[in-house]
Amino acid sequence: MITNTYKKYWNEERETLHPKKREAIILARIKEQLEYVYNKLPFYRKHYDRHHFKPSDVKTLEDFTTKVPIITKKMLVEDQKEHPIFGSYTGQFEPEEIARIQGSSGTSGIPTLYQVSNKDWERASELHAMALWSTGLRPHDTIQISFPFSLFFGGWGILHGAERIGSTVFPLGAIDSDRHLEMIERIKPSTFAATPSYFLHVMNKSREKQIDLSKSSVVRLIAAGEAGGSLPSTKELLSTGWGASLFDTGSTSEMYPFMTSTSCEAQAGVHLYQDEVFTEIVSAEDSNTPIPMGERGAVVYTHLWRKSQPMIRFWSGDESFMTNEPCSCGRSYPRLPHGILGRLDDMLIIRGANIYPSAIENCVRSLMWSGAEYQIFVDKKGALDEMTVNIEYQNGYNNSQLDSFKKEAEELFKSKLGVRVDVNLYEQGILPETVFKARRVIDHRKI
Repeated sequence: MITNTYKKYWNEERETLHPKKREAIILARIKEQLEYVYNKLPFYRKHYDRHHFKPSDVKTLEDFTTKVPIITKKMLVEDQKEHPIFGSYTGQFEPEEIARIQGSSGTSGIPTLYQVSNKDWERASELHAMALWSTGLRPHDTIQISFPFSLFFGGWGILHGAERIGSTVFPLGAIDSDRHLEMIERIKPSTFAATPSYFLHVMNKSREKQIDLSKSSVVRLIAAGEAGGSLPSTKELLSTGWGASLFDTGSTSEMYPFMTSTSCEAQAGVHLYQDEVFTEIVSAEDSNTPIPMGERGAVVYTHLWRKSQPMIRFWSGDESFMTNEPCSCGRSYPRLPHGILGRLDDMLIIRGANIYPSAIENCVRSLMWSGAEYQIFVDKKGALDEMTVNIEYQNGYNNSQLDSFKKEAEELFKSKLGVRVDVNLYEQGILPETVFKARRVIDHRKI
């Protein structure tokens, strides 16, 4: 029987703790982690010695940001090559202490491998439960998960967090969208978990099959795996098309299985779980320079409890901005108002202007006639950089309307981006379909 007597918070004391008290806990954990990695993990000792840093140098949170050198994905990959198979940044554990081995793909095609201890997996499951609870997921809910269950962490954390809550889990995985639509009708889940791109893909397929998703059983969308779930236009498009509330979540392969952030019922950005994964916003040019609240910068993450392959000041390559303004939900964690905005290396410089793919997506999703797919092409024509955006339009429109659509889009881009953008329109189904993560930007200047 469905009941409305569930508690509001999964862990009220933790989620509503006064920020100053939380900062004291964070600093204590940082000091403990620095001592652990310096004394137990050769990778960090070598790295810190090379930068003339000692754990005792950190006495405040400001010291942590300004004095501790970052680590990067490239450094981790190289260390695993030199010290197979998990690298010299992993802890020493007996086989019976390891719960999981998972991985992420590398540029060479050789996966970067991660091992997760039983204790770390237990903490991660608890964190996922707390995060999913903040979206409104409850024991009476059924959650259909579209992430692949394979080498990659994908939806494993969502699965275990939902199981911990007591929800019914339907891990359908990365299969054909027609099957997902079929199972939504048969199983009638209240919740669907996917990337923002896949939500759009399924929505597009539902229109082709004349299925009205807004009348389905799904009332809650859990977005993960890529940026975009907190962008206003994308949120509005998905929420309207599905007739459901959209909740954004964040993490990276390196920080997983620990969730870094999740939006709550207030829908005011994503809360940062600072007492589990400490998140900093720093200068993109200098990782030891903090960025003030409200200003864009690079995102750096730190595991505060993880012992199996802990990441200490991991440079994610993502960009965002933070606020510590109170949230109406009552949780005292700071927030990323628009979630992760995108990758720093995805930023495009067009005729001297900085253009972010997230800004282009916001424009595309605000066009009432646009379909699920679009592509961004950047070329060098003589001395000038030129950008073209290919956009598919929904079925039901005729050729006589296309000129006005093209003009509308080009004027919108000029107004919002400050540069001229050429727009090409395509019938729905012509552009490549996104079935998991989207690759929107093709920059021919880098090819």
